[in-house]
Amino acid sequence: MGHPLADEIRPKSLDEVVGQRHLLAPGGVLRRLIEKGSSANMVFYGPSGTGKTTVANIIAAQTNKTLHRLNATTASLQDIKDIIADVDTLLAPGGILLYLDEIQYFNKKQQQSLLEFMENGKLTLIASTTENPYFYVYGALLSRSTVFEFKPVSPEEVRPAVERALKIEQGRSDLPLEWEESVPVTVATACGGDVRKAINAVELLVQAARIREGKLLLTEEDAQALSQRSAMRYDRGGDAMYDLASALMKSLRGSDPDAALHYLARFLETGDLVTPCRRLLCSASEDVGMAYPQAVSIVKACVDTAMQLGLPEAQLPLAQAAILLATAPKSNSVVEGISAAWADVKAGRTGDVPRELQNVHADSTGLEREQGYRYPHSYPHHWVRQQYLPDSLKHTRYYHYGDNKTEQAARAHWEKIKGSE
Repeated sequence: MGHPLADEIRPKSLDEVVGQRHLLAPGGVLRRLIEKGSSANMVFYGPSGTGKTTVANIIAAQTNKTLHRLNATTASLQDIKDIIADVDTLLAPGGILLYLDEIQYFNKKQQQSLLEFMENGKLTLIASTTENPYFYVYGALLSRSTVFEFKPVSPEEVRPAVERALKIEQGRSDLPLEWEESVPVTVATACGGDVRKAINAVELLVQAARIREGKLLLTEEDAQALSQRSAMRYDRGGDAMYDLASALMKSLRGSDPDAALHYLARFLETGDLVTPCRRLLCSASEDVGMAYPQAVSIVKACVDTAMQLGLPEAQLPLAQAAILLATAPKSNSVVEGISAAWADVKAGRTGDVPRELQNVHADSTGLEREQGYRYPHSYPHHWVRQQYLPDSLKHTRYYHYGDNKTEQAARAHWEKIKGSE
């Protein structure tokens, strides 16, 4: 079996690394640490195919430490013990550099087993993860490490790597190899910032190439077919999902229907209906709320319809809900009111329920006292002044009318009946 193209063209120096200029450009903080031979413990955080393993290999090549590699998806506690057993032996005279890929799959005990040797400097850890390390990496280990975030690589930065891969394939092909002018751009754009995925796409393109007039020709049509949907970064329950959910919610709140439809479409492309439905339902109360109270009913109907239809038809009611929420007047008076009330309850600011509001059967001694509750519907305008909050909170205001037409109309109505309070 031939050597994978992605490994064959893996950069050997920092200048060859694609992307990550914020870390590796001349003067970049990570580059300076590497060039000075730092033995700092590091956590590389970012999507797949963005250079984390490549940079770790470059660091290993510049140190006199014995390099060990583990992947947390398959490694066990015994594997760690075997590596640590080499400390202070002839097998690791300069100490150990452990590259631990996908550290988020190590449990707390496995991560803790590294601490003692990280503390005394006999083991240098470079860990990589595609998930937020502040959620998945044990705090004590994280406090002994520096986190560097690797970002998706732009198509402009990926394209030279794609062209280099094409040249290599051209050089080792038995038949003349040519490609349509648009192929490098198509592959670089479709890889979603994953350089490894782009190189693998080149390899597959060559393997699937058709012979025309004694030549292998790579076409844009084939490039699109092999890379379809690959630009999507999505892992249900992972950072990408929560980032998309956040972007959808904030676009609705920001009254941008175009952005809302964009992020909704990205969810639809992955086949995830549940997450955008939850965000749409939440936004109806959190961001629109009392400015257009009917929104929650309409959105609920849209969500129910979408879940009954399934994809692809579900796109229509969900798009309707997104446009409605994005273009509706906004009010956060609901979330502000309940947040303030809940904060008081959490802080213990409660008090006894006023006697007037207690259950009429609250007294069981046979010596019932007059409750004193006044039934609002028995009074003009269905309202009568009486205390509803506990004594300790009787002057507290949680709800404040928003500045939209609906809430201001309600405010005027009650001010006329109650008088300004």
